[in-house]
Formats: sequence, structure tokens, C-alpha cells
Amino acid sequence: MAALDRLLSARAAAPLLGQSLLPVAMLLIVLLMVVPVPALLLDTFFVGNILLSLVMLMLVLQAARPLDFSAFPTILLVATLFRLSLNVASTRVVLVAGHEGTDAAGKVIEAFGAALIGGNFVVGLIVFVILMIVNLAVIAKGAGRVSEVSARFTLDALPGKQMAIDADLNAGMLTPEEARARRGEVAAEADFYGSMDGASKFVKGDAVAGILILLVNIFGGLIIGLTSHGMTLAEAADLYVLLSIGDALVAQIPALLLSIGAAILVTRSAEDRGLAAQIGGQFARASAWWPAAGVMGAMALVPGLPASVLLPAAAVASTIAWRLSRTPDVPPAEPVTPPPPSTTIEWSDVSESAPVLLEIGYGLIPLVDEAGPLMTRITGIRRQLSQELGFVLPMVRVRDNLGLPPQAYRISVAEEPAGQGEAWPADLLALEAEPVRVEVAGRAVRDPAFGMAARWIDPALEDEALAAGYTVVDCATVVGTHVYKLLKDRSFILFGQDDMQGLLDALATRHPQLAASLSPKTVPLALTTEVARSLLEEGVSLRGFPRIAAALSQHAPAIADPALLTEAVRARIGGLIVAGLSAEAADQPLHVIALAPGLEQLLVSAHRAAPGSEYPFEPGLGSRLVEAVAEAAAGPLADGKPVALVTQPGPRRALWRLLRLRPGIPVLAFPELQDNRAIEVVAVVGEELVGAGVGGGLEKV
Repeated sequence: MAALDRLLSARAAAPLLGQSLLPVAMLLIVLLMVVPVPALLLDTFFVGNILLSLVMLMLVLQAARPLDFSAFPTILLVATLFRLSLNVASTRVVLVAGHEGTDAAGKVIEAFGAALIGGNFVVGLIVFVILMIVNLAVIAKGAGRVSEVSARFTLDALPGKQMAIDADLNAGMLTPEEARARRGEVAAEADFYGSMDGASKFVKGDAVAGILILLVNIFGGLIIGLTSHGMTLAEAADLYVLLSIGDALVAQIPALLLSIGAAILVTRSAEDRGLAAQIGGQFARASAWWPAAGVMGAMALVPGLPASVLLPAAAVASTIAWRLSRTPDVPPAEPVTPPPPSTTIEWSDVSESAPVLLEIGYGLIPLVDEAGPLMTRITGIRRQLSQELGFVLPMVRVRDNLGLPPQAYRISVAEEPAGQGEAWPADLLALEAEPVRVEVAGRAVRDPAFGMAARWIDPALEDEALAAGYTVVDCATVVGTHVYKLLKDRSFILFGQDDMQGLLDALATRHPQLAASLSPKTVPLALTTEVARSLLEEGVSLRGFPRIAAALSQHAPAIADPALLTEAVRARIGGLIVAGLSAEAADQPLHVIALAPGLEQLLVSAHRAAPGSEYPFEPGLGSRLVEAVAEAAAGPLADGKPVALVTQPGPRRALWRLLRLRPGIPVLAFPELQDNRAIEVVAVVGEELVGAGVGGGLEKV
């Protein structure tokens, strides 16, 4: 007994035990069909078959959802094969040793046959046939039809369910882990109903096989008894019909139980309750029992009907209705047992699952509770940025950090601190976007996102601040804007090979040939990913990915260097790049800053001397160039006009690295400019810098 307790308690060893027993069980099933089995062992197997069927039926009744017993189709097949092998083994014993008496095939077959026949084997045959008809024509056929329809509807609904999961993931309602689990559950549901559709055919085939085996046993036994053992027809019929019916019944009772279990499982609705709780909860309505009691009572008054039976039934229904009407319709709360502490360490315990992390002090917790505005705003920011950038940004994980000051927050991207700031949920931030007429009382700060002068003010001063020329925003907007800016600036860090594969999969639905030309077998996924990251780093959206993919398809086979491939792609998608710079003023000329020919020649020469260097220019020259370009761009930027620096393709990327700390000044190559777009040169810089010289050093400016 102690050993059994230890075995039942060692649940962790269950998978290993199953892996060991399953091959042995399959080998045993095959051996039962070919090796003679003694009657005692046959009794043991018959009892084990009944026990297995009862356990499976109980598991079905206790399952909250069909998927809770997802192994049912496979176990049903194994149980059916086991039962058929027992039929073969018992048939051999009945035909070989049946003349020795009714217990020749074991006590179980004798007991079942005697109980069903009851002294009249004709009645026994009729009862057995009725049982087979119930199993085959009603239960098995109905379960098979339900399985077939469920499988068809589940497969038809599979794309819609996958799209709904993707939509919830994009909206931030699901974490990637939850989405992955939901997708696995949907796929498992489709597999389950497909398997049940096939398993129902085994149930029907088993019922037909039971009838055929019964007929073979009866006629074979009669022939053997008459020809081999000198029995009369009556003696042979009494003996072999009893054994045959007992054999068929002891095999078909478990088959009937499994058919009932299969029918119950496929007709279950997806509720997180067991069948007993589901039925009990739905029958516990007094409004259904009162009319039933009234009808039963009225039927008792009809002459000829048995009032002695109908009146007690009406009384029972009335009692149930009265008790239910006094009980509030609230399901009892189930006790919650806390899970035991884990003694193992998983990879999830030492890895950060969210690429974007927002940590907040305890003073900012009201912003992210159930009624807090920040979570809704962050979801909107992710949706907006995903549409702007052309790929799905990962969700933002928010958690409290007691190590931060109460009003502080910190934003990390790819586990690197990206920015931090302070916010006061009870106050408003008044931004000095333009010169203000009158200062409003408040705490003078800098806007954490853009560094503008601002003040945290009391909400009662909002009207006064607006009248003075301030732009007033709430606390959630301040934090959300900071998250927006950091995500946009660092989107290229978040873009990986999985995102590139997602873009290629989406491209395949509309441009299958183009997507096939960029398959990982043709073009390395790492190469296309690196090009996309370079484009995102310079603010180029991937929304026009078909044009980007066409450029990649043209140049990728011949160019293996990501930097050179990026420049080649940019030359092909120049229209997209320029449109992204001035989308709101597409009919206006693009304002550009050009370099003096002498300076440009020096920069090209420096790039050729060190083509792999990120900063090939002499530090002093680079510093003066940055100041000159920033000064020339100050005027147009102040007027709200987009401005860009144009240069030769070679040094373009190196010039962008010099200027990236001066936001708002992109660097374009001449091939990226479109003939149909007007260009206005606002300044030419560099004549005075030519004498500064060019060095071949790699120092960073």
C-alpha cells in the first residue's frame, strides 16, 4: 500500500512512466491476437478493460473543456484495439475449450452470459442486438456526426481566430506569450476535433465487429460441438451461445461506455466548469421547475393515467422549485489553493520577456491601474507607430519599481535605459512651445521628451496658462509622448529577423513571386533585416515594403555588404524617402542644403580612403561641417519647412552619422532625389572649410 501511495504521488514521473508502458501495451495487444491466453489471464484483461473504460468516462465527465482530455482520440483507438484483441483471444478459447463447460473461457464470460441470457438464449440474443443497435445507430452515429460538423466548423473558423489573436496582440491586450499559447490552443482544438472525427469511425467499426464476432462464435461453436465433440444441437446451442454472448457482452459493455464518453466529450460546450457543475448550474432555475410540476399535476387528474406515480413526481418537482426559489442564483465560490512554491529555476526567471519596459515609482501607479489613462494611451501609441513604421511594435511592459523616486519613471528599450523623467498625476504640464506673455506659477522643469521649457501647474490654473500662451497637457500625455519619441527613435533596435519574416509573409499574400525572390533560401534573412534596420534608423518607414522588396530583389543577389545594399535600395526608393520628409507639403519644393564642390570632393576622397570607417573625416573638419550645416538649416526649420542635406552616395551615411545628433536634418544622396519633385537650394556650405584638410583617422567627432 505504501508503494502504491508513492507511485500515485510521483506525478512528475508520469510522462516517463507513460513512455515506458505505452510500447509494452501495444506489444501486448499484438500478442493477445496470436498467442493462446489462459482463462485466468483472460479474466484479468477483461476486468482491466472495463476499468479503463470507466476511468475514461469519469475523466470525460470531469473535463471542463474538450481540450482538457485531448488525448481521448488516441486512447480510444488503443482501447478499441485492446478490446478487439481480447475478442480474438476469447474466441480462440471458446472454440477450443468451450466443450469443457461454461467456465472454460473464464469466470467473467460465464457470469456475463448467464446474467444476460437468464435461461433463454433467444432473449439474450435479442437484448444483445438491441444494445448493439443503441451503440451503433444512436450513440456512435450521433457522436460521429457531431465530430464531423465540429471539425468542419473549427477548421473554417481557424483563420478568423488567428486574426483575432493577432489583433489583440497588436492592440496590447495580449502578451506575446499569451498570444503564442492562444494560437497553440486554437491549433490543438482543430487537431482534436479532426482526430475525434476519425476516432468515431473506430467506434462504429468496433460495434459492427462485435456483431460479426458474435455470429462467428455461435456458428463456429455449433459446428465444432456437433462435429468434433458429439453434442446434440440443443446442447451445443446452450453451451456455445452462452459463451458467445458472454464474450460479446463483456467486450461491448466497455465499448458502450467509451461511445458514451466520446458523445459527451464532443457535445460539450467550451465552459471552464465540469459537466456536473455545468448541468447543475443550468438546471438550477425555479422558473423551469414550477411549470413542470404543474404539468405533472394536471396529468395526474386525467382519467386513466397513474396518479400514484404522477402526483409524487409533481411533488418532487414542486419541492425542487421551492428550494431553488429560496436560494440566490450565485454560484458558490470555490476555494483558491495557492500553488506550491517552485523548486526549479526556469529560463523565464532570468530573462526579460518584454523588449520595451516602463518602470514607474509608486506615485505613478494611479496612471496604470484599471481606470488609469496611461495604458490606453500606450496601446494607441503602439498602434499609431506600427502604422507609421510599417511593422508591429512589441508591447510595452509596465511595472512598478520601488527603487525609483515616487514621481519618477524610466523607459528601457531592448534592456538598455533609453530615457527617464518625472511626472505628477495630480498636476498639468504647461509647455512653453512659443514665447509666453505671462509666467504661470508652477515648478519649472524641462519637458522629458523634447527638452522644452515647461512648468508643472495646478489644474485650477489651466485656463490662465492657455491664455498666457502655454500648451497644457496632462500627466499621461507627458509619459506617453516620451514613450512615443523613444520608440520611434529606437525602432530599428526592436526590429529583428522575426519581424522581417512577418513582412515577407504578409508580402506573399499579395506579391507571391516577389516574396519568393526574397525567401531566406535565396537571400539571407540577416541581410534583408540589416537593410531594413538601417532604413528605420534614418527614419525611413517600411510601409512601402513592396517597393523596398523590389529593390532588394534587384540588388541583393549581387551585393552582400549590408551598407552598400542599403545605399542601392535607397536610390530605388528615393520617392518614398522624400515623401516621408514632407508628406504634408507634397506640392511644395523640397528645401535642401548643398555642399561646395571642393568640400564634397574632399569628403568623397576621405570615404574612398577608408570605405569601412564610420567616421572617415578629420575631426576638426567634421565638427566645423556640422556647425555650418546646422546654421544653414536653422532658418527653414524655424519656419516649419523640412530641409535636408544632399551629397554624393559614397559619404552620405558617414555624414548622417555626423549630423544625427542634430535632429531634423536628414542626409540624402543625389540619386534619391526625384525628377518630378521641385528642389530649392537654401544654402551651399563648405567653401570656407576646404582649407581645413581631410585626415584618414577614424576618430569620432
